[in-house]
Amino acid sequence: MTKEEMRMKILKAIEHEARVDIHELAIRLGTDEAAIANEMSDMEKEGIICGYLTLIDWDKTDSQTVTALIEVRCTPQRGQGFDTVAERIYKYPEVNSVYLISGGFDLLVTLEGSTLKEIATFVTDKLSAQESILSCATHFILRRYKDHGTILAKKYSDERQLITP
Repeated sequence: MTKEEMRMKILKAIEHEARVDIHELAIRLGTDEAAIANEMSDMEKEGIICGYLTLIDWDKTDSQTVTALIEVRCTPQRGQGFDTVAERIYKYPEVNSVYLISGGFDLLVTLEGSTLKEIATFVTDKLSAQESILSCATHFILRRYKDHGTILAKKYSDERQLITP
């Protein structure tokens, strides 16, 4: 197996199961633990592996968290495009992610707050106040059915009795 093939297999294995044991991964890929550990370390140093996340269904906890998707229309900066605007936005600690997108808006920003008002305050005081931001559209996540490839909602089953004449 080539180095690139091994990298792709490691990445695919840990993408949905970050806690996989290196010993188990070595068995699955038919190689030794040292090779896996070294390759993962190299990919971390190169910035290919950027972090390890835990997917949490916050609806099943006592936490009161509001998640928002904010579409942002902005003016690109001369010589830098949208990068400067995106950098200003992603530096806010409450921002989870910023994506350059196609369509009617330029950036998609995701963030979490304690209340709807907290999100609204962020949008009006921090986003809309920037001179390069032309407009924003805020969408609140009401329910998560699937996130990062993991199904969170239990399957709907119709519990009504069938009545036939």
